[in-house]
This record gives sequence, C-alpha cells and structure tokens, in this order.
Amino acid sequence: GGAELLNDPGDVAALCDKRRCHARLSAAGVPVPAALPPIGGYDELRTAMAAAGWARVFVKPTHGSSAAGVLAFAVGPRGVRAVTPIEVAPDGLFNSLRVRTYDDEATVAALVDRLAPEGLHVERWLPKAGLRDRVVDLRVVVVAGRPTHAVVRAATGPLTNLHLGNARGDLAELRAAAGPAAWAAAMQTCVRAAACFPRSLHVGVDLMFQLGWRRHAVAEVNAFGDLLPGVLADGRDTYAEQVHALTSGRWERWRAAAAVTGAGTEVAEAVACGS
Repeated sequence: GGAELLNDPGDVAALCDKRRCHARLSAAGVPVPAALPPIGGYDELRTAMAAAGWARVFVKPTHGSSAAGVLAFAVGPRGVRAVTPIEVAPDGLFNSLRVRTYDDEATVAALVDRLAPEGLHVERWLPKAGLRDRVVDLRVVVVAGRPTHAVVRAATGPLTNLHLGNARGDLAELRAAAGPAAWAAAMQTCVRAAACFPRSLHVGVDLMFQLGWRRHAVAEVNAFGDLLPGVLADGRDTYAEQVHALTSGRWERWRAAAAVTGAGTEVAEAVACGS
C-alpha cells in the first residue's frame, strides 16, 4: 500500500542464514574467519578440522541467533571440550542462559549429530584480543552506511553475548588499546560489511580484534542488531539515529551510492563511534 520497507526482506533472509551471509561478506573482501564446507555430523566435523589443520572452531546453527545452539569446540591432547549454552535434558536439548562445558566426547558428538540436520556453519576459532582478564569483541550498529553506536562485550570465556551474563566493557579503553589506525580500519570494515546489504537501513556487525590488535574480522552481521539500551551517539540512541538518517537524506544518498557502485562509497566518511 505504498509503504517503504527500510530493511529489505531479501537482505534479512541472507543475514539470517549464516552460510549465505559469510559467503557474501567473503566475496566482497570483508575479513571473516575461514569456514569449513557444510558438515553432516560429528565425524565429518572432526575429519574436516583435521584436513584444515584446525584445533578450535565455532559450530553454529545456520539459522540460529543469540548464541542458541552454538558450540565453541576445541580438540587437544587431553581430549575435546565444548563450551555452549545447550542444556542436555532427558526430554531433549534446551537453550540456557547458563553456559556449560562438556568434555565427554560422546556427549559432544551427540550434540553435533543432533544439530547437523538443521544445518551447521563452522568457522575457525580466531584468538580474540583481551582487556584486563577478559576477551572482548564489539557490536557495532551501522546506520545508512555509518557506524554510529558500539558496545564492547567482555567475557571470561569464548561466548561474549551479553545476555549470557557477560559485561559491557570500556569502549574508550578498547579504542586506546587498538590505536587510531586499527580502529579506523575496523570501522571501515563495518561499513563494507553493511554495504553487502545495501537495501537495509541498519545492520549490527559483530567485530573482533585479534591478539595484538593489528588484525580484525567480522564474526557475524545481524539483521536485528540495533538493541543497545543506554548507548547514545550525538545524543541519539540507535532508533533516533535511524530516524535522523531518514530525515537528513543520508539513507537516500547511501542507498543510491551502494546501488551504483555495489559497495559503500561512503567508506571514507565512516565516523568513529561516539564522535
């Protein structure tokens, strides 16, 4: 009836499919963790890991969200270890807010085999940079081609999602640790990631700096990643920022530029979060 969709259904479908999203980012040259071909179960996972020479991976349901069904899986001389919010109960598997660690291989194999028919996306586990005694990554909201809001997610384990009991970290401390050049490069990467979905007003980019702060990668891009309560940039929260992008004409300029070039031409205009 004449309404304009601000987040295109095709973009949303791709963003909600981790395999498709990863492939689109990779094809555009956005730095992402390397991924394994689709695997059909635990034995295939172990074989593919051995062939790739990887000892640690993230096993993610292809269509999952909020870390549901995710396993941070490691293989070592002492056996296997999986960190996950999956609770194994007599009547099935349940997503839990309490993260668990499983080191019984039969249990881990059963988890992977149970999830595999739903579709799995397996990525190499990259070592994240840390602040103090925690590993950290970022949720960066990109609105109309501009990264405007960011939250540091700090965790003592590999799963950094805030709803799993992790803490917000200090953004200024992280920026100082990364340094101006590395921070600017990371924000440009967020813009390039958003440009892969040019018909969407906003996306939420999960970005990690690797050990040493020189390199970074995009872990995921989220279609519904703009819930950052209490985070303001230029006095606006993420929702007010989207309205501002619409009323100021920035959304129209970004969409037109992305349609012409196939990539965000406003990369050079990417602003540091909170400035």
